[in-house]
Amino acid sequence: MTESNGKLNRSLKLRHIVFIGLAYMSPLAVFDTFGIVSEATNGHVPIAYIFITIAILFTAYSYGKMSKIYPSAGSAYTYTRKTMNAHLGFLVGWAALLDYLFLPMINALLSSIYLSSGFPNVPSWVWILATIIITTVLNVVGVKLAVIVNYLMVIIEFLVAAVFVILTIRKIVYGDFGHVFSMAPFYTNHMSIPAIFTGASILAISFLGFDAVTTLSEETVQPKKNIPRGIFIIALIAGVFFTLVTYFMQALFPDVSVIKNIAGASPEIAKFVGGAFFQSIFIAGYVVAVLACGITQQMSASRLLYAMGRDGVLPKKFFGYIQPRTGIPIFNILLVGVLALPAMFLDLTKATSLINFGAFTAFTFVNLSVIAYYLKHKEKLTARSLISTFILPLLGLIFNIYLWFNLETTAKIVGIIWAGVGLIYLLYLTKFFRVRPPEFSYDDSASG
Repeated sequence: MTESNGKLNRSLKLRHIVFIGLAYMSPLAVFDTFGIVSEATNGHVPIAYIFITIAILFTAYSYGKMSKIYPSAGSAYTYTRKTMNAHLGFLVGWAALLDYLFLPMINALLSSIYLSSGFPNVPSWVWILATIIITTVLNVVGVKLAVIVNYLMVIIEFLVAAVFVILTIRKIVYGDFGHVFSMAPFYTNHMSIPAIFTGASILAISFLGFDAVTTLSEETVQPKKNIPRGIFIIALIAGVFFTLVTYFMQALFPDVSVIKNIAGASPEIAKFVGGAFFQSIFIAGYVVAVLACGITQQMSASRLLYAMGRDGVLPKKFFGYIQPRTGIPIFNILLVGVLALPAMFLDLTKATSLINFGAFTAFTFVNLSVIAYYLKHKEKLTARSLISTFILPLLGLIFNIYLWFNLETTAKIVGIIWAGVGLIYLLYLTKFFRVRPPEFSYDDSASG
């Protein structure tokens, strides 16, 4: 085993970034948590999506600012260590590992939930294992093939979602259920704001693709231009799409208690609006979504591990290795695939909240990084720079902290324990803070 020269192949353009981000989130992810969040918000999923979209857009702005300054593979980990403190950067990267490493597990779990609804006699572990093997193989072959596959998969997902919405509207208009289009999914007198924020904190998982693309900065052509544009486009498209789809779903099912399986509500709704045939199409579309998600989730997780391995904060010979022929961190890809195997033991609600612990931690420190950078490097603040470097990141910071506090208690406890383990490892690595964590010297002069 030999170490690489620390360079990833730069071949991705703006359209690739947007499709990778959308595939990572998966347009059909809107169906994953609809039943759970509708129950938590008492039938107000669309307004919960609006709340989380606002928080995400503020944070997307901060990611865009930082990706222009540091177009490297480490994302929140790199931004924090460069602007604030190397030790703190490690802890942020460690917390972010929760969502990057656990998302492939969630993806495999969802594949078994959806496929088991169509093939109840097949053991769930078969679907989990098949999903992990396929996504791992496609990632090992190379990033360009993974991107091409994602193009097709994202288009299929949007088509399936569009048919779902059309059938839902038809059911509302022509069905004899007394359901009408109204503002009730957005506001009612009995709506609980704390419940809406609780729902929004769960829905954050739907947006994780926008920040994941920052881990591909070193593989992107002109990353200082294309990464910020891609981040905002991804977040905006997702927010509008998720809100519209859930509005029609909520109009048809204002009360999800009538659904037998809340966690797997969407296949049941698909059968209700389009019959068994459309349910089969919907499940097939979701299989495509699962594969697209799995490919990009594994891709991003492997790049974050690579950045930390290259810096030496994780064993460099393993995590910092790049396969010479394909230019990919092959060992990290294989490791992420292995780590996804415990999906068969996960509970969807708790696992989703656990992932969002890492996400909100990363989001919080990216917003802080913008403020910290400009405090260090700007001698004089103008009214315009005050808004762009303080007000907008501060609003994103406030939203994310509030959403973090609305996470499930178990997720916060496990997340804090995970952070504690990271702190212990950091103390060992730095000899109780007497030395700085190892750092990779990244030259971005040619990155655009």
